[in-house]
Amino acid sequence: MSSKNKLALAAGTVVALISTSAFAQDAASATNANDVYAWAAAAAGFAIGVAALGGTSGQGKSVAAAVEGISRNPGAAPRIQTAMILGLAMIESLVLFALVIAILLWTKITVGA
Repeated sequence: MSSKNKLALAAGTVVALISTSAFAQDAASATNANDVYAWAAAAAGFAIGVAALGGTSGQGKSVAAAVEGISRNPGAAPRIQTAMILGLAMIESLVLFALVIAILLWTKITVGA
């Protein structure tokens, strides 16, 4: 058995054993409204953080590729630059969608509380 298979088996076993404890809580410690708001706040922060991280790394890679392409073929610079700007706009729109989702979750926390 290879090391990858052993690692996958160990990870699957840990997940299977840990997940059963989630069903073992009693009725007194059931979820309440404050737990929902806490998880919504955590989700909003996580969403905007991951979106910013992914957006910046995607923009950095696309600009690096465009600059490399322009340096190899300066005559194609206008076409490369146009495609790069369109790509950057699409990447930024995804980050803005994550910001909108984070704001919606934030309003659910502040208005709903």
